[in-house]
Amino acid sequence: MLRRGKLDASLQLADGRKLELERIFALDAEYDVLADVPAEVRENKRYKDHGDFTVQGCADRLRTDFGEPCLDVVVHSLANGPEVTKDLLATSRNGYLGAVSVSAYSMVSLVQRLGPLVRPGGAFVSLSYLASERVIPGYGGGMSSAKAALESDTRVLAWEAGRRWGHRVNCISAGPLASRAASAIGREQPAEGAERGKPFIEQMIEYARTSSPLPEALAAHEVGATAAFLCSPLASGITGCVLHVDKGFHAMGKAPG
Repeated sequence: MLRRGKLDASLQLADGRKLELERIFALDAEYDVLADVPAEVRENKRYKDHGDFTVQGCADRLRTDFGEPCLDVVVHSLANGPEVTKDLLATSRNGYLGAVSVSAYSMVSLVQRLGPLVRPGGAFVSLSYLASERVIPGYGGGMSSAKAALESDTRVLAWEAGRRWGHRVNCISAGPLASRAASAIGREQPAEGAERGKPFIEQMIEYARTSSPLPEALAAHEVGATAAFLCSPLASGITGCVLHVDKGFHAMGKAPG
């Protein structure tokens, strides 16, 4: 599934084989149903050839192509803050609501519409960040609020989806990673005293590395391994949790030194 992006065709497994995907569906999680999509978006060249690219459209395609139920795991790994480079005091209402809509409500929408397609005992997992709990200067545009909403919704969705379908819902609060998406984070101008010329995400990674109980940079495969665990039968008793995968950085109240 895609959201305003392209699939990385170079995805490689540990044994050297490339990951084979049975089917790819276009998905823009900002829209629940096609009627919500503005005409200019529907006619945009990036969208017009993909049919119904909404959350409901994706659910309908899955049901048509694979029947019901057809899913075991749903991973919500998407976020967008149109004004992420702005401080909260400079964020507009539209920018704030846009961040919450795409980064948090999209998870609610996915559970609503894909819940009936997930087999009993299935799992949903999403990705968050410590800015939901603590102040991370530069992580702006309402994204901290969106992550806080995502974590709160995780607990409520765990209750509702658990009682309705028997599904589990969890969230991973990952430490900073130098992903392509993370490169967009940071103030338009560096904060006073910040290391000028060094990307914001690199500042975050270095600060976390030197301040954590395990003083080493987090690796993407460590987050992936945790997601695999949470989605597996090994975690059958775990739901409604926000699990930190950050080398212990979340436990610190003061940087050493």
